[in-house]
Amino acid sequence: MEQAVSTGTILWTTVGVFLTLCLFSFLYKDNPFYKFAEHLVVGVSVGYWAILLYYNGVNPNLFSHLFVFATDPATKVQYNTWHPKFNEFYYVIPGILGIAMWTRFSRKYSWISRYPLALYLGIANGIAIPVTMKANVLTQMRGTVVGLGFEWSKVGFLGVPQGIWDVVVVVGTISSLIYFFFSKEHKGAWGGAAKLGIYTLMIGFGATFGYTVMARVSLLIYRIQYISDWWKMIF
Repeated sequence: MEQAVSTGTILWTTVGVFLTLCLFSFLYKDNPFYKFAEHLVVGVSVGYWAILLYYNGVNPNLFSHLFVFATDPATKVQYNTWHPKFNEFYYVIPGILGIAMWTRFSRKYSWISRYPLALYLGIANGIAIPVTMKANVLTQMRGTVVGLGFEWSKVGFLGVPQGIWDVVVVVGTISSLIYFFFSKEHKGAWGGAAKLGIYTLMIGFGATFGYTVMARVSLLIYRIQYISDWWKMIF
């Protein structure tokens, strides 16, 4: 026996279907329905992330260090008693820097935002550069050459031993780097390696594009299933 669907579920599902059709209407041409759905998504996203940033960022990382919080025993909800924590009052410095960033929206005082922004970018780069080098360069280099032990016992893609595919990866990586080396003219063996690098890059770009298309098609299938479920729910 099928379970009855509540009116609220039907209503919100109908709204979702309407917004989905509004977005799909852009496939015909730009129109007011698409603009409405687009602006609604942007507005809701900004409001959602603003609240999320406050409760997951500003509140625990700033206010909880500046003021004493207590819990209402009846509702179990935290509330601010506004008693300052003088032993952690140095947190007011990043608070001021954060407020200074908002001066970016003022034509007269926008220059103030450059100082906290420069400080933030300096710290972020100092943290991100070693992490990025390790994750995107060193780890990738290790992953490229670590399999050159020719483990013939392992069967790779299409039944070819794994060691052969490891050699293909290394040769393709080196040839791709040679293509971007412009201090030497691409002639002879060097030019042949650069041309092999072009083919390797094209294969990589094609695989990436195919993966992207598959992901977008998956989203399309999900929305069609959403509309199909709504149709069964209504009729």
